[in-house]
Amino acid sequence: MTLRLIPALLAALALAVPLSLLAGQVWIDPLAPAARNALPILIELRLPRAVLALLVGGGLGAAGAAMQGYLRNPLADPGLFGIAPMAALGAVLSFWTGYAAQGWLLPLFALAGGALGMALLALIAGRTGGVALFTLAGMMIASLAGALTSLAISLSPNPFALSEIVTWLMGALADRGWPDVLVALPPTLAGLLVLWRAGPALDALTLGESAARSLGVDPARLLWLMVAGVGLVVGAGVAVAGIIGFVGLVVPHLVRPFTDRRPSALLLPSALAGALLLLVADCLCRILPLAGGELRLGIALSLIGAPFFLRLLLAMRREIA
Repeated sequence: MTLRLIPALLAALALAVPLSLLAGQVWIDPLAPAARNALPILIELRLPRAVLALLVGGGLGAAGAAMQGYLRNPLADPGLFGIAPMAALGAVLSFWTGYAAQGWLLPLFALAGGALGMALLALIAGRTGGVALFTLAGMMIASLAGALTSLAISLSPNPFALSEIVTWLMGALADRGWPDVLVALPPTLAGLLVLWRAGPALDALTLGESAARSLGVDPARLLWLMVAGVGLVVGAGVAVAGIIGFVGLVVPHLVRPFTDRRPSALLLPSALAGALLLLVADCLCRILPLAGGELRLGIALSLIGAPFFLRLLLAMRREIA
């Protein structure tokens, strides 16, 4: 089934990418004589935005699949690690200190925050930390980062900084360009490679920790692979797009019925489906008419993901009952 799913997702992406370049509040007709005048808009605005949607969505989708396999919990989400909130805290500090005025410093602050979150997670979980300690450490880091972010917002030096912080935390791909692509591309590809390397160990972990150890899985090595892989893709996504939620939760559930349900077999389809979901959602945000501008991508995905999450909870309650 997976062999049929991947070509279908690739075909959907091949159709969605050109449409995303033409879609917007001002649609571009490729057959119109004036289409040549729109070429700078396509190359400098819409194409890098589409590439970022593919990178961020693909990274979040793969990270969600890997995390659900590692924690053996279908409700796991990459944000649970605490890396995304720490990356967001780094970006907020760049606004708070005024360094965000130099555009290239904002993603660097966010990447530094994500790296700090990775280091804290590995340090607290330790070399032999189990899944439970790993999860609790991530929740503690997320709570601390959220509290510090709220503190930074409450102590905002001026209304302009406050407005920029709140707007950025909503998550969006608007006004992004090729420099943002250059920031997100290397860590995202590196993170996807690390998660792919962790795939066989995640498959063994589905049998239980004791069985995985007997099959030669090193828990400490797997822990570091998960911290590095998820940290790189999530940190890169937050650095260029802000907080984008629910992709890592929703996408694995959508593609899992079409696979053999092994975590390693779920990584590539989840990456492709995540890229497709974020690209389509970003197009819808551009198309929907709003008086104050376009709908923020993070808000749109939360509106989609919250009902989906509720449906999962109700389904799990029926199974328990």
